[in-house]
Amino acid sequence: MNAAAFSIRRMERNEIDLAIDWAEAEGWNPGVHDAECFYAADPNGFLIGLLDDKPVGMVSAVAYGESYGFMGFYMVKPEVRNRTYGVQLWDAGLRYLENRCIGLDSVRPDLVSHKKPEFKPAYTNYRFRWTKGERFVQSSEISEVSQVPFSLVTVYDRKVFGFSRENFLKCWISRPGSRALGIIRDDELAAYGVVRQCREGFKIGPLFADNAQYARAVFEALTREVKPGANVYLDTPERNPEAVRIAQSYGITEVFRTTRMYNGEEPAVPLDKWFGVTSFELG
Repeated sequence: MNAAAFSIRRMERNEIDLAIDWAEAEGWNPGVHDAECFYAADPNGFLIGLLDDKPVGMVSAVAYGESYGFMGFYMVKPEVRNRTYGVQLWDAGLRYLENRCIGLDSVRPDLVSHKKPEFKPAYTNYRFRWTKGERFVQSSEISEVSQVPFSLVTVYDRKVFGFSRENFLKCWISRPGSRALGIIRDDELAAYGVVRQCREGFKIGPLFADNAQYARAVFEALTREVKPGANVYLDTPERNPEAVRIAQSYGITEVFRTTRMYNGEEPAVPLDKWFGVTSFELG
């Protein structure tokens, strides 16, 4: 009997929907309309592993310019784990990203460090879950991001995120079931956030703001139209204690933690303005 043939290739757009379904099965609770925007981030950055032409694993390796990349969607079907297929996928992602600094979020940093010791822990991200209760009064400072010149959005996002992601951003702020709101100061964005419908509840991400006051105002505006009783999820980095304090002030419950890891020097990004991570899949 011939051994099963394992191959790796770039994912097609329709296969990103499969990745989202697998992510739901893993309990990651992806957004209802994530696939289109994830693919827009880097159409070449999603890899699928095939065993006798049947999908058995995948990984994303999204490039942000020439200096940074982010890996996620690392999944192998349970029945074929521990057969090196995952390692082969991972190595293919590393080859695609070449010499870039690479980031990832892991719930098992010990396993990552064991298999790929070049990846070092940087800090913890907390996932918080809030069950919508009160309906906040929306601040008069809040603007619909759709009414803000896109150039202002990209400039602010790059300043805070650290790298350009225009194609992703254009999609992310305009998906059905999503809402993007911000605050303008002196003809520039000083804060913005996106809330999107997920397979269960809603997620906020990113939530970037120049200070805690603006972050709180955007959070309250983003959740204003969420139905009472629905769950809202927010991922915050421990490096921003103000973000953690805001989450705790609303009585939000911690669900789990991830560890942000890098295989090179940690990017110099202003984490004091990160009140909500965009996504654990894309950074």
